[in-house]
Amino acid sequence: MGKIKFSALGEKTFLISFLLGTSLLLLFWITRAEFLIIFGFYYVVIAAVTNLLITLYELMEYLSDVSEKKRNGNSVLLLLLNIPITFLYLTLFLIFDNLNTWPH
Repeated sequence: MGKIKFSALGEKTFLISFLLGTSLLLLFWITRAEFLIIFGFYYVVIAAVTNLLITLYELMEYLSDVSEKKRNGNSVLLLLLNIPITFLYLTLFLIFDNLNTWPH
């Protein structure tokens, strides 16, 4: 079985979105800084729009370019993986918030 190939744009977009989102969540858990909640919200909105636009671009490339179908199709799937990751992070945030583990 060969290595799964992704388009450079799709792979970089996924990695940047994933790493920035993870970093923000971890930074919030470490510092408990409330401004990171607001910043994180705006980050999620901007990342969602960016990921959506790039996913649509990759999907159009997948549907129109015969030679790179596999690479662009894999990138679409990779970018769509950001959706459940975002919901997982939101769920974890809400669970920890409801446990009142944040210092007041």
